[in-house]
Amino acid sequence: MLTSVSTNQQADLVGDLDEAFTARVTELLDRIEERLADSAVADTDFVTVAAQHTIRAGGKRFRPLLVVLAALLADDVDEDALVRAALVMELTHVASLYHDDVMDEAELRRGAPTANLRWNNTVAILVGDFLFSRASSIVASLGTEYVELQAATFARLVQGQIAETRGPLDGEDLLAHYLRVLEDKTGSLIAASAIFGGMVAGVGEPVLKALAAYGEEIGVVFQLSDDIIDIASDSSGKTPGTDLRAGVPTLPILLARRSTDPSDARLLALLDADLSSDADLSEALGLMRAHPAMAEAREEILRRAEVARGHLAPLPEGTAKQALAALCDGVISRSS
Repeated sequence: MLTSVSTNQQADLVGDLDEAFTARVTELLDRIEERLADSAVADTDFVTVAAQHTIRAGGKRFRPLLVVLAALLADDVDEDALVRAALVMELTHVASLYHDDVMDEAELRRGAPTANLRWNNTVAILVGDFLFSRASSIVASLGTEYVELQAATFARLVQGQIAETRGPLDGEDLLAHYLRVLEDKTGSLIAASAIFGGMVAGVGEPVLKALAAYGEEIGVVFQLSDDIIDIASDSSGKTPGTDLRAGVPTLPILLARRSTDPSDARLLALLDADLSSDADLSEALGLMRAHPAMAEAREEILRRAEVARGHLAPLPEGTAKQALAALCDGVISRSS
């Protein structure tokens, strides 16, 4: 077991590990989970409930897991600093979800109604700001180098969101633009999680650079696997075709749009159409699930996961390094 919130998800991501190591990871993640809810307590019951809403819906806790695994590269680690570093990463991530759901007009997050649906957009945005402030308070206790990385990461998150909102410039390659958005919106925070863990562990600069490169790549892979899940899965906790209906240009859709095969005319027409009709969405999902673009997208995920694995070479040998490598396989399996 790896944590009470998302045991199966995290077990699937890291595979079978040394029993003592797994027990330690479990204990740390449980402590993080307990502190996570406490960190969202506000001066009023209403703000507390709203701030804990997405936290209590669960999640994969991928970013705290990365902090833990990277920190355990050291034999002797300050566990309190480790927990605080993980809290900063997850609180920042959850805060960004409140804002994302407003911009995406999402109605479901982790199998539960989104905050913007339960209350309204204004409440959701302000609660996201509240959680950002909690993350900022905690990161200040870790030291200026952590604050600097957190600030730089937040800047990338915002710029990635702006780039996504604005869309590609005239003549810009759509896929290249999309991947740059993912690097800023997703890869940056996951890379920071790996770096935070390495900083807690006290590893040297070459290992920190390796963790940064690994985190950046595995973060993009993680999001690309979500692109496939949006189309292929009926049991992810998110309504199938949410991105498809919203017109989000995910990897499989961008690959399918490159088709010049006349038999894809109906699919391409649906991708350009209003998919508010359940019947049209269902048809589009069926056509996408059968399209070669899905296999092509899975191949790209596999390729990038191997790139991520290669970045781990400078890390010291041990169970923590093995667990980080196993994450590459776990992320691949999510989209298979």
